[in-house]
Amino acid sequence: MRQKLREHIEKIIPLSDDEFEFVFSHFTTKKFKKHQYLIQEGDPVKYAYLIISGLLKLVFTDNTGKQHIVSFAMEDWWESDYYAFYTQTVATMSLECLENTEVFCLSFEDYKKLCDGLQKMERFFLHKSNFGFLAAQRRILSLLTSDAKERYEQLVRQSPSLIQRVPKSLLAAYLGVSRETLSR
Repeated sequence: MRQKLREHIEKIIPLSDDEFEFVFSHFTTKKFKKHQYLIQEGDPVKYAYLIISGLLKLVFTDNTGKQHIVSFAMEDWWESDYYAFYTQTVATMSLECLENTEVFCLSFEDYKKLCDGLQKMERFFLHKSNFGFLAAQRRILSLLTSDAKERYEQLVRQSPSLIQRVPKSLLAAYLGVSRETLSR
């Protein structure tokens, strides 16, 4: 597991053995079962998560009780209710396991210690944040400008393995279409 974390980080920044030991000391690992929540709406958000294995969905529930899937996250992806994490407020979204999942956990305090203690990690997190922002923009533009078929084709191109792992009803909700429309 240590090696997975190192490989993940070193895709972006190189680390000496001493630097990696410093980085690794700020992470913990946890295992969750299918349908278990890592974050529940209304609770404090203690961690940002790097997924080692498994699959998660981030969900926002509106005032009418309708659930909106904000994102899916699988191996080598980071996920959290980032607004609540960075502002240290309560969650407005829930993060649920769609499969048994193992994660690296990084608390906000440890995130700050990593950034203060190793400038390379600031660059790492900036890189991850920038690409997360770009993905969010692409998703928003897709929802605004593409029809259901185009959104599905984009998802297949960008994350083909996701199509195999996520139930069709959840894919339909993520794409903003009915289950029947997705089947067609």
